Amino acid sequence: MKRFFRGATIVWVVLRYGLDELVLTSFQKPWLRLLARIVSVGRDLRAPRGQRLREALERLGPIFVKFGQVLSTRRDLMPPDIADELALLQDRVPPFDPAVAVATIERAFRRPIGEVFESFEREPVASASIAQVHFATLRDRQGVMHEVAVKVLRPGMLPVIEKDLSLMRMMAGWLESLSADGKRLKPREVVAEFDNYLHDELDLVREAANAAQLRRNMEGLGLVEVPVVHWDFCHPDVMVMERMNGVPISQVGRLREAGVDIPKLARDGVTIFFTQVFRDGFFHADMHPGNIMVSLAPATFGRYISLDFGIVGTLTESDKEYLAQNFTAFFRRDYKRVAELHIESGWVPPETRVNELEAAVRTVCEPYFDRPLKEISLGMVLMRLFQTSRRFNVEIQPQLVLLQKTLLNIEGLGRQLDPELDLWSTAKPFLEKWMLEQLGPQRLKREMLDQAPHYAKILPSLPRLLHDHVRRQPSHEQQRELLELLREQKRTNRLLQGLVYGGVGFVLGLIAMQVIVRVRVF
Repeated sequence: MKRFFRGATIVWVVLRYGLDELVLTSFQKPWLRLLARIVSVGRDLRAPRGQRLREALERLGPIFVKFGQVLSTRRDLMPPDIADELALLQDRVPPFDPAVAVATIERAFRRPIGEVFESFEREPVASASIAQVHFATLRDRQGVMHEVAVKVLRPGMLPVIEKDLSLMRMMAGWLESLSADGKRLKPREVVAEFDNYLHDELDLVREAANAAQLRRNMEGLGLVEVPVVHWDFCHPDVMVMERMNGVPISQVGRLREAGVDIPKLARDGVTIFFTQVFRDGFFHADMHPGNIMVSLAPATFGRYISLDFGIVGTLTESDKEYLAQNFTAFFRRDYKRVAELHIESGWVPPETRVNELEAAVRTVCEPYFDRPLKEISLGMVLMRLFQTSRRFNVEIQPQLVLLQKTLLNIEGLGRQLDPELDLWSTAKPFLEKWMLEQLGPQRLKREMLDQAPHYAKILPSLPRLLHDHVRRQPSHEQQRELLELLREQKRTNRLLQGLVYGGVGFVLGLIAMQVIVRVRVF
Protein backbone atom coordinates (compact mmCIF):
# COMPACT_ATOMS: atom_id res chain seq x y z
CA MET A 1 0.00 0.00 0.00
CA LYS A 2 2.88 2.40 0.79
CA ARG A 3 4.32 1.80 -2.65
CA PHE A 4 0.90 2.39 -4.22
CA PHE A 5 0.35 5.70 -2.39
CA ARG A 6 3.89 6.85 -3.18
CA GLY A 7 3.29 6.03 -6.84
CA ALA A 8 -0.01 7.92 -6.77
CA THR A 9 1.74 10.94 -5.24
CA ILE A 10 4.36 10.91 -7.98
CA VAL A 11 1.69 10.72 -10.70
CA TRP A 12 -0.24 13.61 -9.09
CA VAL A 13 2.90 15.80 -9.00
CA VAL A 14 3.72 14.88 -12.60
CA LEU A 15 0.27 16.02 -13.73
CA ARG A 16 0.16 19.05 -11.40
CA TYR A 17 3.36 20.49 -12.91
CA GLY A 18 2.53 19.53 -16.46
CA LEU A 19 5.39 17.06 -16.82
CA ASP A 20 3.15 14.83 -18.90
CA GLU A 21 3.64 17.31 -21.76
CA LEU A 22 7.37 16.62 -21.66
CA VAL A 23 6.96 12.93 -22.38
CA LEU A 24 3.42 12.19 -23.57
CA THR A 25 3.95 14.02 -26.86
CA SER A 26 6.04 11.07 -28.00
CA PHE A 27 3.67 8.40 -26.65
CA GLN A 28 1.96 6.10 -29.11
CA LYS A 29 -1.21 5.74 -26.99
CA PRO A 30 -3.79 8.55 -27.64
CA TRP A 31 -5.83 7.55 -24.58
CA LEU A 32 -2.92 8.49 -22.29
CA ARG A 33 -2.88 12.05 -23.60
CA LEU A 34 -6.67 12.27 -23.28
CA LEU A 35 -6.60 10.98 -19.68
CA ALA A 36 -3.90 13.49 -18.74
CA ARG A 37 -5.96 16.37 -20.15
CA ILE A 38 -9.04 15.31 -18.17
CA VAL A 39 -7.32 14.98 -14.77
CA SER A 40 -5.24 18.16 -15.15
CA VAL A 41 -7.97 20.70 -15.88
CA GLY A 42 -7.24 24.10 -14.36
CA ARG A 43 -3.49 23.83 -13.87
CA ASP A 44 -1.14 26.76 -14.61
CA LEU A 45 1.57 25.92 -17.15
CA ARG A 46 2.91 29.39 -17.89
CA ALA A 47 6.33 28.62 -16.37
CA PRO A 48 9.00 27.14 -18.70
CA ARG A 49 9.11 23.35 -18.86
CA GLY A 50 12.56 23.15 -17.26
CA GLN A 51 11.46 25.23 -14.29
CA ARG A 52 8.35 23.07 -13.82
CA LEU A 53 10.47 19.90 -13.87
CA ARG A 54 12.88 21.33 -11.29
CA GLU A 55 10.05 22.42 -8.98
CA ALA A 56 8.36 19.01 -9.28
CA LEU A 57 11.55 17.21 -8.30
CA GLU A 58 11.95 19.51 -5.29
CA ARG A 59 8.35 18.75 -4.33
CA LEU A 60 8.94 14.97 -4.50
CA GLY A 61 11.80 15.07 -2.00
CA PRO A 62 15.57 14.71 -1.55
CA ILE A 63 16.01 11.54 -3.63
CA PHE A 64 14.33 13.09 -6.65
CA VAL A 65 16.37 16.29 -6.16
CA LYS A 66 19.53 14.19 -6.31
CA PHE A 67 18.16 12.41 -9.39
CA GLY A 68 17.63 15.78 -11.06
CA GLN A 69 21.22 16.72 -10.32
CA VAL A 70 22.43 13.53 -12.00
CA LEU A 71 20.11 14.14 -14.96
CA SER A 72 21.64 17.60 -15.36
CA THR A 73 24.98 15.92 -16.12
CA ARG A 74 23.49 13.89 -18.99
CA ARG A 75 23.51 16.67 -21.57
CA ASP A 76 23.94 14.00 -24.21
CA LEU A 77 20.35 12.95 -23.41
CA MET A 78 18.62 16.09 -22.09
CA PRO A 79 17.54 19.15 -24.12
CA PRO A 80 19.75 22.16 -23.24
CA ASP A 81 16.99 24.21 -21.57
CA ILE A 82 16.05 21.35 -19.23
CA ALA A 83 19.67 20.47 -18.44
CA ASP A 84 20.41 24.13 -17.60
CA GLU A 85 17.43 24.36 -15.27
CA LEU A 86 18.22 21.06 -13.52
CA ALA A 87 21.76 22.32 -12.94
CA LEU A 88 20.22 24.93 -10.60
CA LEU A 89 19.03 22.24 -8.19
CA GLN A 90 20.69 22.68 -4.82
CA ASP A 91 20.61 20.51 -1.72
CA ARG A 92 18.62 23.12 0.20
CA VAL A 93 16.68 20.63 2.31
CA PRO A 94 15.68 21.13 5.94
CA PRO A 95 18.16 19.67 8.45
CA PHE A 96 17.15 16.67 10.47
CA ASP A 97 16.93 16.68 14.27
CA PRO A 98 20.39 17.20 15.88
CA ALA A 99 19.45 14.59 18.47
CA VAL A 100 19.25 12.04 15.63
CA ALA A 101 22.71 13.10 14.43
CA VAL A 102 24.10 12.63 17.95
CA ALA A 103 22.47 9.19 18.18
CA THR A 104 23.99 8.21 14.81
CA ILE A 105 27.47 9.24 15.99
CA GLU A 106 27.12 7.41 19.30
CA ARG A 107 25.88 4.28 17.56
CA ALA A 108 28.76 4.40 15.06
CA PHE A 109 31.50 4.77 17.72
CA ARG A 110 29.71 2.90 20.55
CA ARG A 111 30.34 5.57 23.18
CA PRO A 112 28.77 8.84 24.33
CA ILE A 113 29.41 11.84 22.15
CA GLY A 114 31.20 13.57 25.02
CA GLU A 115 33.85 10.84 24.88
CA VAL A 116 34.23 11.17 21.10
CA PHE A 117 34.53 14.98 20.84
CA GLU A 118 35.72 17.63 23.25
CA SER A 119 32.88 19.83 21.99
CA PHE A 120 30.09 19.35 19.45
CA GLU A 121 27.89 22.07 17.90
CA ARG A 122 24.39 20.66 17.67
CA GLU A 123 23.23 23.28 15.16
CA PRO A 124 24.24 22.03 11.68
CA VAL A 125 26.20 24.38 9.43
CA ALA A 126 25.07 22.70 6.21
CA SER A 127 22.31 20.32 5.23
CA ALA A 128 22.00 18.28 2.05
CA SER A 129 19.78 15.53 0.71
CA ILE A 130 22.21 12.81 1.83
CA ALA A 131 23.92 14.21 4.93
CA GLN A 132 24.42 17.25 7.12
CA VAL A 133 27.53 18.78 8.70
CA HIS A 134 28.30 19.86 12.28
CA PHE A 135 31.39 21.57 13.65
CA ALA A 136 33.24 20.01 16.58
CA THR A 137 36.63 19.73 18.31
CA LEU A 138 38.45 16.51 19.11
CA ARG A 139 41.67 15.38 20.75
CA ASP A 140 43.81 12.90 18.79
CA ARG A 141 45.96 10.06 20.17
CA GLN A 142 48.85 12.45 20.77
CA GLY A 143 46.62 14.78 22.77
CA VAL A 144 46.54 17.49 20.08
CA MET A 145 43.30 19.42 19.69
CA HIS A 146 41.74 19.73 16.21
CA GLU A 147 38.81 21.72 14.87
CA VAL A 148 36.82 19.34 12.68
CA ALA A 149 33.74 19.07 10.50
CA VAL A 150 31.53 16.06 11.19
CA LYS A 151 29.45 14.80 8.28
CA VAL A 152 26.52 12.63 9.39
CA LEU A 153 24.42 10.54 7.04
CA ARG A 154 20.72 11.36 6.99
CA PRO A 155 18.95 8.56 8.93
CA GLY A 156 16.76 5.99 7.23
CA MET A 157 18.10 6.84 3.78
CA LEU A 158 18.60 3.31 2.47
CA PRO A 159 14.94 2.12 2.76
CA VAL A 160 13.70 5.41 1.24
CA ILE A 161 16.24 5.15 -1.58
CA GLU A 162 15.38 1.55 -2.37
CA LYS A 163 11.65 2.33 -2.40
CA ASP A 164 12.02 5.35 -4.70
CA LEU A 165 14.54 3.59 -6.93
CA SER A 166 12.17 0.66 -7.44
CA LEU A 167 9.48 3.13 -8.50
CA MET A 168 11.93 4.88 -10.82
CA ARG A 169 12.85 1.56 -12.45
CA MET A 170 9.17 0.78 -12.94
CA MET A 171 8.48 4.21 -14.45
CA ALA A 172 11.56 3.88 -16.70
CA GLY A 173 10.20 0.57 -17.98
CA TRP A 174 6.85 2.21 -18.74
CA LEU A 175 8.60 5.06 -20.55
CA GLU A 176 10.59 2.65 -22.72
CA SER A 177 7.52 0.61 -23.64
CA LEU A 178 5.06 3.48 -24.21
CA SER A 179 7.22 6.29 -25.60
CA ALA A 180 8.63 6.48 -29.10
CA ASP A 181 11.75 8.18 -27.68
CA GLY A 182 12.10 5.70 -24.83
CA LYS A 183 14.86 3.58 -26.33
CA ARG A 184 16.90 6.58 -27.42
CA LEU A 185 16.72 8.22 -23.98
CA LYS A 186 17.73 4.95 -22.23
CA PRO A 187 15.78 5.70 -19.02
CA ARG A 188 16.70 2.38 -17.40
CA GLU A 189 20.40 3.05 -17.91
CA VAL A 190 20.01 6.56 -16.47
CA VAL A 191 18.29 5.15 -13.37
CA ALA A 192 21.01 2.49 -13.01
CA GLU A 193 23.68 5.20 -13.23
CA PHE A 194 21.85 7.21 -10.57
CA ASP A 195 21.64 4.08 -8.42
CA ASN A 196 25.44 3.71 -8.53
CA TYR A 197 26.08 7.38 -7.68
CA LEU A 198 23.62 7.34 -4.81
CA HIS A 199 24.93 4.17 -3.18
CA ASP A 200 28.48 5.47 -3.47
CA GLU A 201 27.46 8.66 -1.66
CA LEU A 202 25.80 6.63 1.12
CA ASP A 203 29.21 5.22 2.14
CA LEU A 204 31.09 8.03 3.85
CA VAL A 205 34.22 5.88 4.18
CA ARG A 206 34.37 5.81 0.40
CA GLU A 207 34.09 9.61 0.33
CA ALA A 208 36.88 9.85 2.92
CA ALA A 209 39.09 7.66 0.72
CA ASN A 210 38.38 9.94 -2.26
CA ALA A 211 39.38 12.97 -0.19
CA ALA A 212 42.62 11.31 0.95
CA GLN A 213 43.54 10.39 -2.64
CA LEU A 214 42.89 13.91 -3.93
CA ARG A 215 44.91 15.40 -1.08
CA ARG A 216 47.91 13.20 -1.94
CA ASN A 217 47.61 14.05 -5.62
CA MET A 218 47.41 17.80 -4.99
CA GLU A 219 50.33 17.98 -2.54
CA GLY A 220 53.09 20.13 -3.97
CA LEU A 221 50.85 21.94 -6.46
CA GLY A 222 50.30 24.83 -4.03
CA LEU A 223 46.93 25.80 -5.51
CA VAL A 224 44.30 23.85 -3.62
CA GLU A 225 43.66 22.70 -0.06
CA VAL A 226 41.90 19.40 0.68
CA PRO A 227 40.85 18.64 4.28
CA VAL A 228 42.72 16.04 6.28
CA VAL A 229 40.63 12.96 7.08
CA HIS A 230 40.71 11.71 10.67
CA TRP A 231 40.55 7.99 9.99
CA ASP A 232 40.11 7.02 13.65
CA PHE A 233 36.74 8.76 13.51
CA CYS A 234 35.36 7.56 10.17
CA HIS A 235 32.45 5.17 9.72
CA PRO A 236 30.06 4.46 6.82
CA ASP A 237 27.54 6.77 8.56
CA VAL A 238 29.99 9.38 9.94
CA MET A 239 32.99 11.16 8.41
CA VAL A 240 35.28 13.45 10.44
CA MET A 241 37.67 15.77 8.60
CA GLU A 242 39.61 18.95 9.12
CA ARG A 243 37.47 22.08 9.47
CA MET A 244 38.22 24.38 6.53
CA ASN A 245 37.79 28.15 6.82
CA GLY A 246 37.31 30.25 3.72
CA VAL A 247 35.02 32.45 1.65
CA PRO A 248 32.60 30.82 -0.82
CA ILE A 249 33.93 31.34 -4.32
CA SER A 250 30.59 32.78 -5.44
CA GLN A 251 31.22 35.85 -3.20
CA VAL A 252 33.52 37.52 -5.72
CA GLY A 253 33.09 41.01 -4.27
CA ARG A 254 34.21 39.88 -0.82
CA LEU A 255 37.22 38.08 -2.30
CA ARG A 256 38.21 41.15 -4.30
CA GLU A 257 37.96 43.34 -1.18
CA ALA A 258 40.24 40.89 0.66
CA GLY A 259 42.91 41.37 -2.02
CA VAL A 260 42.56 38.06 -3.87
CA ASP A 261 43.86 38.17 -7.46
CA ILE A 262 40.63 37.18 -9.24
CA PRO A 263 42.08 36.55 -12.76
CA LYS A 264 44.81 34.37 -11.22
CA LEU A 265 42.14 32.54 -9.22
CA ALA A 266 40.31 31.75 -12.48
CA ARG A 267 43.50 30.45 -14.13
CA ASP A 268 44.35 28.39 -11.03
CA GLY A 269 40.96 26.66 -11.19
CA VAL A 270 41.61 25.57 -14.76
CA THR A 271 45.14 24.46 -13.84
CA ILE A 272 43.81 22.33 -10.96
CA PHE A 273 41.22 20.67 -13.17
CA PHE A 274 43.57 19.81 -16.04
CA THR A 275 46.22 18.60 -13.60
CA GLN A 276 43.72 16.20 -12.08
CA VAL A 277 42.54 15.05 -15.51
CA PHE A 278 45.71 14.70 -17.59
CA ARG A 279 48.31 14.07 -14.89
CA ASP A 280 46.37 12.02 -12.34
CA GLY A 281 43.32 10.69 -14.19
CA PHE A 282 41.40 11.21 -10.91
CA PHE A 283 39.29 14.35 -10.64
CA HIS A 284 36.73 15.99 -8.37
CA ALA A 285 33.50 15.58 -10.35
CA ASP A 286 31.19 17.80 -8.28
CA MET A 287 32.96 21.17 -8.47
CA HIS A 288 29.97 23.51 -8.35
CA PRO A 289 30.35 26.79 -6.39
CA GLY A 290 28.73 25.31 -3.29
CA ASN A 291 31.66 22.90 -2.91
CA ILE A 292 34.46 25.46 -3.41
CA MET A 293 35.83 28.10 -1.06
CA VAL A 294 38.90 30.35 -1.15
CA SER A 295 41.32 30.57 1.75
CA LEU A 296 42.14 33.96 3.28
CA ALA A 297 44.57 32.56 5.87
CA PRO A 298 48.08 34.07 5.50
CA ALA A 299 49.79 30.70 4.92
CA THR A 300 47.37 29.62 2.18
CA PHE A 301 46.03 32.97 0.95
CA GLY A 302 44.22 32.76 -2.40
CA ARG A 303 44.18 28.97 -2.60
CA TYR A 304 41.11 26.93 -3.48
CA ILE A 305 39.44 24.80 -0.80
CA SER A 306 37.67 21.69 -2.13
CA LEU A 307 34.77 20.11 -0.25
CA ASP A 308 32.36 17.17 -0.74
CA PHE A 309 34.11 14.24 -2.40
CA GLY A 310 31.15 11.91 -2.85
CA ILE A 311 31.50 11.93 -6.66
CA VAL A 312 34.90 11.62 -8.35
CA GLY A 313 35.77 10.70 -11.92
CA THR A 314 38.55 8.41 -13.09
CA LEU A 315 40.17 8.20 -16.52
CA THR A 316 42.26 5.44 -18.03
CA GLU A 317 45.29 6.11 -20.22
CA SER A 318 43.14 5.43 -23.30
CA ASP A 319 40.52 7.94 -22.05
CA LYS A 320 43.21 10.61 -21.59
CA GLU A 321 44.66 9.86 -25.01
CA TYR A 322 41.20 10.18 -26.59
CA LEU A 323 40.58 13.54 -24.92
CA ALA A 324 44.02 15.03 -25.58
CA GLN A 325 44.01 14.06 -29.23
CA ASN A 326 40.43 15.28 -29.70
CA PHE A 327 41.25 18.69 -28.24
CA THR A 328 44.44 18.91 -30.30
CA ALA A 329 42.73 17.87 -33.53
CA PHE A 330 39.91 20.33 -32.85
CA PHE A 331 42.26 23.30 -32.59
CA ARG A 332 44.06 22.17 -35.76
CA ARG A 333 40.68 21.89 -37.53
CA ASP A 334 41.55 18.29 -38.34
CA TYR A 335 37.96 17.05 -38.36
CA LYS A 336 38.86 13.82 -40.10
CA ARG A 337 41.13 12.95 -37.17
CA VAL A 338 38.32 13.70 -34.72
CA ALA A 339 36.06 11.30 -36.66
CA GLU A 340 38.80 8.64 -36.79
CA LEU A 341 39.30 8.94 -33.03
CA HIS A 342 35.61 8.25 -32.45
CA ILE A 343 35.83 5.10 -34.57
CA GLU A 344 39.19 3.94 -33.18
CA SER A 345 37.85 4.23 -29.64
CA GLY A 346 35.22 1.60 -30.45
CA TRP A 347 32.36 3.88 -29.41
CA VAL A 348 31.10 4.19 -32.99
CA PRO A 349 30.04 1.10 -34.97
CA PRO A 350 32.96 0.02 -37.20
CA GLU A 351 30.80 0.27 -40.33
CA THR A 352 30.40 4.04 -39.79
CA ARG A 353 31.65 6.03 -42.77
CA VAL A 354 34.46 8.36 -41.76
CA ASN A 355 33.47 11.09 -44.25
CA GLU A 356 29.91 11.27 -42.88
CA LEU A 357 31.09 11.55 -39.29
CA GLU A 358 33.75 14.06 -40.38
CA ALA A 359 31.06 16.25 -41.98
CA ALA A 360 28.96 16.14 -38.80
CA VAL A 361 31.96 17.08 -36.64
CA ARG A 362 32.86 19.93 -39.01
CA THR A 363 29.31 21.28 -38.67
CA VAL A 364 29.74 21.35 -34.89
CA CYS A 365 33.25 22.77 -34.71
CA GLU A 366 33.69 25.16 -37.62
CA PRO A 367 31.47 28.00 -36.26
CA TYR A 368 33.75 28.36 -33.25
CA PHE A 369 36.74 29.40 -35.36
CA ASP A 370 35.22 32.76 -36.25
CA ARG A 371 35.83 33.76 -32.62
CA PRO A 372 38.94 34.42 -30.53
CA LEU A 373 40.24 31.45 -28.58
CA LYS A 374 39.15 33.02 -25.31
CA GLU A 375 35.53 32.86 -26.54
CA ILE A 376 35.67 29.16 -27.36
CA SER A 377 33.95 26.94 -24.80
CA LEU A 378 35.65 23.54 -24.68
CA GLY A 379 32.79 22.24 -22.54
CA MET A 380 30.19 23.30 -25.09
CA VAL A 381 32.25 21.82 -27.94
CA LEU A 382 32.46 18.51 -26.10
CA MET A 383 28.72 18.62 -25.36
CA ARG A 384 27.88 19.33 -29.01
CA LEU A 385 30.12 16.47 -30.10
CA PHE A 386 28.27 14.13 -27.74
CA GLN A 387 24.89 15.30 -29.06
CA THR A 388 25.97 14.99 -32.71
CA SER A 389 27.53 11.58 -32.21
CA ARG A 390 24.17 10.31 -30.94
CA ARG A 391 23.11 10.14 -34.61
CA PHE A 392 25.89 7.63 -35.16
CA ASN A 393 24.97 5.39 -32.18
CA VAL A 394 27.99 6.44 -30.16
CA GLU A 395 28.22 4.72 -26.77
CA ILE A 396 28.83 7.64 -24.41
CA GLN A 397 31.11 6.58 -21.55
CA PRO A 398 29.96 7.61 -18.03
CA GLN A 399 33.42 8.88 -17.04
CA LEU A 400 33.47 11.24 -20.03
CA VAL A 401 29.98 12.51 -19.21
CA LEU A 402 31.22 13.31 -15.69
CA LEU A 403 34.24 15.03 -17.21
CA GLN A 404 32.10 17.10 -19.56
CA LYS A 405 29.82 18.16 -16.72
CA THR A 406 32.81 19.14 -14.55
CA LEU A 407 34.47 20.98 -17.45
CA LEU A 408 31.30 23.03 -17.94
CA ASN A 409 31.29 23.85 -14.21
CA ILE A 410 34.95 24.88 -14.23
CA GLU A 411 34.64 26.88 -17.42
CA GLY A 412 31.54 28.71 -16.24
CA LEU A 413 33.10 29.45 -12.87
CA GLY A 414 36.37 30.58 -14.45
CA ARG A 415 34.66 33.00 -16.83
CA GLN A 416 32.43 34.28 -14.05
CA LEU A 417 35.62 35.22 -12.20
CA ASP A 418 37.46 36.47 -15.32
CA PRO A 419 35.48 37.06 -18.55
CA GLU A 420 38.80 37.30 -20.44
CA LEU A 421 39.87 33.78 -19.38
CA ASP A 422 41.48 31.84 -22.25
CA LEU A 423 40.85 28.24 -21.33
CA TRP A 424 42.90 26.85 -24.21
CA SER A 425 46.09 28.75 -23.36
CA THR A 426 45.85 27.35 -19.82
CA ALA A 427 45.12 23.79 -20.96
CA LYS A 428 47.71 23.73 -23.76
CA PRO A 429 50.80 23.08 -21.54
CA PHE A 430 49.15 19.98 -20.08
CA LEU A 431 48.23 18.65 -23.51
CA GLU A 432 51.75 19.33 -24.78
CA LYS A 433 53.34 17.58 -21.82
CA TRP A 434 51.00 14.62 -22.06
CA MET A 435 51.54 14.18 -25.82
CA LEU A 436 55.32 14.36 -25.49
CA GLU A 437 55.25 11.81 -22.65
CA GLN A 438 53.17 9.47 -24.79
CA LEU A 439 55.34 9.77 -27.91
CA GLY A 440 58.80 10.38 -26.44
CA PRO A 441 61.50 8.30 -24.74
CA GLN A 442 59.95 9.03 -21.33
CA ARG A 443 57.23 6.47 -22.07
CA LEU A 444 59.83 3.85 -23.05
CA LYS A 445 61.74 4.57 -19.83
CA ARG A 446 58.54 4.32 -17.78
CA GLU A 447 57.59 0.98 -19.30
CA MET A 448 61.11 -0.38 -18.74
CA LEU A 449 60.92 0.67 -15.09
CA ASP A 450 57.53 -1.00 -14.78
CA GLN A 451 59.03 -4.30 -16.01
CA ALA A 452 62.18 -3.97 -13.87
CA PRO A 453 60.81 -5.95 -10.87
CA HIS A 454 60.10 -8.92 -13.16
CA TYR A 455 63.64 -8.97 -14.55
CA ALA A 456 65.12 -8.35 -11.09
CA LYS A 457 63.42 -11.51 -9.86
CA ILE A 458 64.83 -13.66 -12.70
CA LEU A 459 68.41 -12.38 -13.03
CA PRO A 460 69.81 -13.47 -9.60
CA SER A 461 68.94 -17.12 -10.26
CA LEU A 462 70.66 -17.32 -13.67
CA PRO A 463 74.29 -17.91 -12.39
CA ARG A 464 73.16 -20.74 -10.11
CA LEU A 465 71.20 -22.42 -12.87
CA LEU A 466 74.14 -22.10 -15.25
CA HIS A 467 76.58 -23.53 -12.63
CA ASP A 468 74.30 -26.48 -11.92
CA HIS A 469 74.02 -27.22 -15.59
CA VAL A 470 77.81 -27.09 -16.21
CA ARG A 471 78.64 -29.41 -13.28
CA ARG A 472 76.22 -32.02 -14.46
CA GLN A 473 77.81 -34.78 -16.60
CA PRO A 474 75.74 -34.74 -19.74
CA SER A 475 74.50 -37.97 -21.26
CA HIS A 476 74.47 -38.62 -25.00
CA GLU A 477 70.90 -37.42 -25.19
CA GLN A 478 71.74 -34.36 -23.11
CA GLN A 479 74.74 -33.59 -25.36
CA ARG A 480 72.48 -33.65 -28.38
CA GLU A 481 70.04 -31.34 -26.60
CA LEU A 482 72.93 -29.07 -25.57
CA LEU A 483 74.09 -28.76 -29.17
CA GLU A 484 70.56 -27.92 -30.19
CA LEU A 485 70.40 -25.34 -27.43
CA LEU A 486 73.68 -23.81 -28.61
CA ARG A 487 72.33 -23.48 -32.13
CA GLU A 488 69.18 -21.88 -30.77
CA GLN A 489 71.32 -19.58 -28.65
CA LYS A 490 73.24 -18.40 -31.70
CA ARG A 491 70.01 -17.66 -33.48
CA THR A 492 68.75 -15.85 -30.38
CA ASN A 493 71.97 -13.80 -30.18
CA ARG A 494 71.53 -12.71 -33.76
CA LEU A 495 67.91 -11.78 -33.04
CA LEU A 496 68.90 -9.84 -29.90
CA GLN A 497 71.60 -8.04 -31.86
CA GLY A 498 69.02 -6.98 -34.41
CA LEU A 499 66.65 -5.88 -31.65
CA VAL A 500 69.38 -3.77 -30.02
CA TYR A 501 70.14 -2.04 -33.31
CA GLY A 502 66.43 -1.60 -33.95
CA GLY A 503 65.90 -0.23 -30.42
CA VAL A 504 68.64 2.35 -30.88
CA GLY A 505 67.06 3.40 -34.15
CA PHE A 506 63.63 3.48 -32.50
CA VAL A 507 64.86 5.79 -29.68
CA LEU A 508 66.50 8.09 -32.22
CA GLY A 509 63.24 8.12 -34.18
CA LEU A 510 61.28 8.98 -31.02
CA ILE A 511 63.59 11.90 -30.32
CA ALA A 512 63.08 13.15 -33.87
CA MET A 513 59.31 12.64 -33.54
CA GLN A 514 59.33 14.58 -30.26
CA VAL A 515 60.87 17.55 -32.04
CA ILE A 516 58.32 17.25 -34.89
CA VAL A 517 55.38 17.04 -32.47
CA ARG A 518 56.55 20.12 -30.56
CA VAL A 519 57.08 22.16 -33.74
CA ARG A 520 54.20 21.00 -35.96
CA VAL A 521 51.40 20.01 -33.59
CA PHE A 522 51.67 22.83 -31.07
